[in-house]
Amino acid sequence: MMKSYKNIILLCLTVLITVSCFKDNDDNFASSTSIKNFVYRGMNAFYLYKPDVPELADDRFATVPELEEFHSIYDTPEAFFESLVFDRSLTDRFSVIVSDYIALEQLFAGTTLNNGMEFGLVGETGSASNVWGYVRYVLPNSSASTQGVARGMIFNQIDGIQLTRDNFSVLLGQDSYTIGLADLNAGVATNNGMTITLDKTSLTENPVFRTAIIDQGSQKIGYLMYNSFTSNFDEQLNDAFGTLQAAGVTHLVLDLRYNGGGSVNTSIILGSLIAGQPTTDVFSTEEWNPDVQEFFENNQPDRLTNFFKTTTNAGTPLNTLGLSKVHVITTGSSASASELVIAALEPYVDVIQVGDDTAGKFQASITLYDSSDFGRSGANPAHRYALQPLVLKSINSAGFTDYFNGLAPDIALREDFENLGVLGDINEPLLAACLQDIMANGRPSFNKSSIQYDELSGSMELKPFSQEMYVAPLD
Repeated sequence: MMKSYKNIILLCLTVLITVSCFKDNDDNFASSTSIKNFVYRGMNAFYLYKPDVPELADDRFATVPELEEFHSIYDTPEAFFESLVFDRSLTDRFSVIVSDYIALEQLFAGTTLNNGMEFGLVGETGSASNVWGYVRYVLPNSSASTQGVARGMIFNQIDGIQLTRDNFSVLLGQDSYTIGLADLNAGVATNNGMTITLDKTSLTENPVFRTAIIDQGSQKIGYLMYNSFTSNFDEQLNDAFGTLQAAGVTHLVLDLRYNGGGSVNTSIILGSLIAGQPTTDVFSTEEWNPDVQEFFENNQPDRLTNFFKTTTNAGTPLNTLGLSKVHVITTGSSASASELVIAALEPYVDVIQVGDDTAGKFQASITLYDSSDFGRSGANPAHRYALQPLVLKSINSAGFTDYFNGLAPDIALREDFENLGVLGDINEPLLAACLQDIMANGRPSFNKSSIQYDELSGSMELKPFSQEMYVAPLD
């Protein structure tokens, strides 16, 4: 893969008159102009929606000074980057620029500044401004776990201040804060006077959150809650399937309700663990911008196709289950790589989606550094800016893609914040719906909350790149 990318860059560098391929001279301290030149090079070379942005056309700027005069009207590299993003409100909601790629790399490795309380934020019924939060789950060995925070707790104040649509991101972005607990009734949260103080520390999350074997009559049903496609934990994911395999499970409930995505390669591994398809079967194909697509089609066409796997990247044999049917729990927080697993398995496995519509992200990004070939090695030492633009869209083996509105569930059942239940417990509403469907082999009806909640955001959504799907960096 790395060689493929470098070949594209070398091809670009041979066209001496192409502005997008010039190399900046490194300064002791990178100027805004130098960084904006890097932004342009990266977006011109790899951006998925390049054809839709006139400024990214190869013949748009005849010389480097002409380019620099153009981007001088933008005060910051961030503003210039944003000007090159196509249709931010719908088509590309996810391309980003960062000023510190080290923090980005740590985040992709699962390490964040975190107090361990994963939460959602909901608009209060009958109020145009007030917001309350609910605890989704708590990370082990964290401030939240030490302080006794538990799933289902409701809070509506931070440091004694009512949460609103305007202030929640600032209040919850602090390194230390005190939540004011509340009681919830009919979508209205009433403060009860109890408080808990939480402190953020550097925390690495194992995305394999819960694994269980559920005995239902003669059936052995595996349950796996998986919260991020973090490649550093592929071996732990494989181990979890080893546990399920050893127990002889015949059904699987895969809980992706809070999984915002991550590594494309890890999504292929997860799909392979479930289905056990031969490595000649197509998991997904990739469509890049026309320049990159043409290069791959002419030189390395196999690079555009992802096949099912039999081992992890470390060479460990996969503990495949070889299932013909799987139940997947989703919410609006299920995105990108989570959606890719569902879409990619559909042609091979009966995928029963339970819960709510997914986020609707079928594109993947890549990290671009300010170096001659956009790889990490040789990155300009004068700054730490990096780009994370969308570079490809994923297509399943049946040609399905472009699900901007998300993937709709087969069994529609939203979480009831007044009755969240315990994750992995057979009475938790969404898991119970899966179990009833498995045992009934049909579509039983379920009690649904009469309240229409307006979920706005959450701890996952407030983190940078929480709904990214990405391919491996260039080196």
